[in-house]
Amino acid sequence: MNTAEQYLKAIYLVQQVENGPAATGRLADSLDVSPASANEMIGKLEERGLADHEKYKGVTLTDEGIERARDSLQTYCIIERFLVEVLGVEDFRTEASQLESVIDETVAERLDTIIDREPQCPDCFAPDEDVCALLDPDGGAAD
Repeated sequence: MNTAEQYLKAIYLVQQVENGPAATGRLADSLDVSPASANEMIGKLEERGLADHEKYKGVTLTDEGIERARDSLQTYCIIERFLVEVLGVEDFRTEASQLESVIDETVAERLDTIIDREPQCPDCFAPDEDVCALLDPDGGAAD
């Protein structure tokens, strides 16, 4: 099940790739949900003042939505780095996706004290590869 934070993160990343509003179909594909499910959550995000949706144009995040999306992305990056650097998990993307909805801010902050997160996080995230561009999956942090 995808949370509002996962939707915010996905919208944020699709907006970066498309350099504009996130198309509902692209968002649904990135979250592996139906377009109807994506539309339903977009409506909820709109009600909360986190997103604006214009039919046939796509969805954009409000300033508050961007802030929450960046926080979610940073938490996701922390989880990825922890899985790779500390636990040596090979399929870290799948694990990070499953863990991001159950890791709260307190746990993320504690994990952050263990890893070697770069100060430019979450701007180092490469949306096309769905991974931190500075993360070397074979050995931790990339040089």
